[in-house]
Amino acid sequence: MDENEELDNIIILNDEDGNEVKFEFLDLVELDEEEYVVLLPVTEEGEEEEGEVVILKVEDSDDESDEESYVSIEDEDTLNKVFEIFKEKFKDDFDFVD
Repeated sequence: MDENEELDNIIILNDEDGNEVKFEFLDLVELDEEEYVVLLPVTEEGEEEEGEVVILKVEDSDDESDEESYVSIEDEDTLNKVFEIFKEKFKDDFDFVD
């Protein structure tokens, strides 16, 4: 994989303090007619971090742009359902630790 392909799946989001945080896009999961993104934090060296993924709900913006926004999920049941779907799809690609 060349560097451009690697960068294609990198998403940069702003945290609550306005700092840019890089994530690798892993998957888009649909559940109950809603879409959720599964992201893996990336370190400063461009390496994926070992550890937890971040799951955010996709919301379409209200304005005329095509931008989407991602919001955190408060409901633990929803988080677990989305993660279970993700784990099932990628059981052969990742080593999941419960």
